[in-house]
Amino acid sequence: MRISANGSDVLVVGGGIIGLVTAWRSALHGLSTTLADPDPGGGAARVAAGMLAAVTELHHGEQTLLGLNLASAARYPAFVAELEEASGQETGFRACGTLSVALDSDDRAHLRELHALQQRSGLESEWLSGRECRRLEPMLAPGVRGGLRVDGDHQVDPRRLASALVTACERAGVVLRRERVQRLSVTGGRATGAALRDGTELTAGQVVLAGGSLSGRLAGLPDAVVPPVRPVKGQVLRLTVPPAYAPFLSRTVRAVVRGSHVYLVPRANGELVVGATTEELGWDTTVTAGGVYELLRDAHELVPGITELPLTETGAGLRPASPDNAPLLGPTALPGLHLATGHHRNGVLLTPVTGDVMAHVLTTGELPEPGRPFSAQRFAPAASQEHPPHPSSEDTAPASQEQPV
Repeated sequence: MRISANGSDVLVVGGGIIGLVTAWRSALHGLSTTLADPDPGGGAARVAAGMLAAVTELHHGEQTLLGLNLASAARYPAFVAELEEASGQETGFRACGTLSVALDSDDRAHLRELHALQQRSGLESEWLSGRECRRLEPMLAPGVRGGLRVDGDHQVDPRRLASALVTACERAGVVLRRERVQRLSVTGGRATGAALRDGTELTAGQVVLAGGSLSGRLAGLPDAVVPPVRPVKGQVLRLTVPPAYAPFLSRTVRAVVRGSHVYLVPRANGELVVGATTEELGWDTTVTAGGVYELLRDAHELVPGITELPLTETGAGLRPASPDNAPLLGPTALPGLHLATGHHRNGVLLTPVTGDVMAHVLTTGELPEPGRPFSAQRFAPAASQEHPPHPSSEDTAPASQEQPV
């Protein structure tokens, strides 16, 4: 075994956007930081649509999470400005707003209920008639029955965001180790680093596990701190809007079609992202004919002209979901080990606030106010009961699944 000559203050395991923002903020706070991942900037960010939808994605029973989502959404403009300056790269942030529409009476009733919940929660959204929706977005189907206009729900391009974070990390002095982490190192009842696949032992004063849906499968984790995170599959399509068709859509458009959620996210560069399925299929990342068909079918009912656009890419990724769909942040029962995972569908939205929360934890040892309801230890008893022993072999996921940690 090769031992790292110099330990770091912080070792971040996992190089998705959550791991990257944690490493960047850690370095900016003066902590020597190492991030280990075979492909920094990869993972779920490669297939995410990047909707910053704190209002339109409000669900019953998630009012506590709503507070964190709103806090992060409010930080986005300043966060993006700082990141773009630090990296010299654009992130594709667009303050374009969102329109959620209904295509039949049942969907209209569902949208009315959502509007009532938004109003009770003190959120800003405006009910529009079908005609008013089509006036905003002329490409919408004639059968649109009504909709909700939310001017505060914006978008960012997760691929550009991840690329900018990689560059910002490098410029801030973060050491990127492009190797898969083999095992967490625990010495004297404390997390002290991790072993890489090539045999190198990285040492650190604090370790942050930010491995997305694979966070619970890292070898060496004591049973009591295994995070209860599961993969939730999402299939996504990318189309291109030719110049002759522009502008196709001016804002993100969402709908529930026959009970299935569909969204269309128009990028400034002419890309149109269509998603996303929600499938509880374990580690499967296969793009299926059925998934592609359902997304195109529902998107066509919403915006008939979509069938004229070139289909340029299909993909599938795994969202890291916790039992309550909220993130796991901060210290665990194992001294020296912190979590930053379980963000489910809100990973891109929660990037700014997660970076701030984790930097505060790493420099003070305590969760700041926004992160306290999302303590990494809130599921500690269940974690040791519900999860089987973690694997100890080299491969902790199927060969078809890219290893993020």
